[in-house]
Amino acid sequence: MMNRRWGPLLLSLAAISSFLAACASGPYQKIGPTPIIQAEEEIPREQLLDVGIVPFTSDEMTEQEAEDQGTNPDIRTVESHFMACHLKNTLHRSSQWGAISVLPTSDGSVDLIVKGHILESSGEHLTVKIEATDATGRVWLNKTYSAQASEYSYRDTLPGRKDAYQDLYNAIANDIARFRVTLSPGEARTIRTVSRLKFAEALAPEPFSGYLAADGKNRMTVSRLPAADDPMMDRLLQIRGREDMYVDTLNQYYDGLYNDMWASYEEWRKMSLAEREAMQKIKKEAAMRQVAGILMMVGAIALAAGDVDYTGPLQVGMAVVGGQVIVDGFNISKQTRIHASALKELSESFAGEMKPIVMEFQGRQVELTGSAEEQFREWRDLLRRIYYAETGFAPAPLADQTKDDAID
Repeated sequence: MMNRRWGPLLLSLAAISSFLAACASGPYQKIGPTPIIQAEEEIPREQLLDVGIVPFTSDEMTEQEAEDQGTNPDIRTVESHFMACHLKNTLHRSSQWGAISVLPTSDGSVDLIVKGHILESSGEHLTVKIEATDATGRVWLNKTYSAQASEYSYRDTLPGRKDAYQDLYNAIANDIARFRVTLSPGEARTIRTVSRLKFAEALAPEPFSGYLAADGKNRMTVSRLPAADDPMMDRLLQIRGREDMYVDTLNQYYDGLYNDMWASYEEWRKMSLAEREAMQKIKKEAAMRQVAGILMMVGAIALAAGDVDYTGPLQVGMAVVGGQVIVDGFNISKQTRIHASALKELSESFAGEMKPIVMEFQGRQVELTGSAEEQFREWRDLLRRIYYAETGFAPAPLADQTKDDAID
């Protein structure tokens, strides 16, 4: 039979042992390497599809949600462009596509548009939802990808090429490529034709309406084609080349931002991972110490029920140690808040604004200002006026005199 004097103490120690065992963490399972799928042979030019990637989106977060995830809206804004640019680079390495660009908006006149939505992003976890849709409206991909990183994931990164979550980017590129190889040459050409006609209709709806129609699945089909020597279509394709020039200039800006942020963003993610691991350890230790301290104090109190005098010093010792453990636990919890504050302060360094872009326009320089979306709309508006001016169609109302002067 258990000694009456020592029974409460042994029970307390058993409870502590059980608690510590319950706090043990399970093993971490790494994601296997995912090499990118490259084209086995050169793809004919007329079958190469151009790809537009929109900066990733994310849900608005409350301050508490942002703090829980160790991020803030400024970092999410930076990440939205970083992820789009890195996916662009990953697709480039597959040699499966034509021009690949980051676009400010989901423009329907590109052969294939890729959108991403950030569900979770930190130095430890990345979860994104990806949707890829071609110009006809056919959805190629609608899938959520998730990956976990460790400190080893950051040891062999390569700026512009290999990210800590490179396997995730490769998986996205591979899934899109797998759908591409299922297309027949005729289907690829149809997608290219639809994207050109959508651009023509967007720029000049009067002469180019009626060339496209929606089928029973709400996908765009070609109703009729312009004549092979249609001068209006030829002119529109030349104007589209000018839009491509703007997109190239915009992507130089995006690439510069992407290259400039690489080191800082990677360092933030590494620190974020370290901070999150530290906070998890601190919270775990704080809980363990607090509970252990309480159990030790309970044991000391329980010993008071015994009838032997020498338990007195042991009671005092256990009470003192238990009380100190509780104090230590709350001190560590305080350190958790300090780590969270440090993360928030580090996050605030990622705010940035879109710089004006200067384009050559009919021998003159035109400065596009505002957000990337506003600049894109402004440039397309200018292209529309070029077409109206050169074909004799009535131009749309001018937005301001500056743009009017640029066209004259």
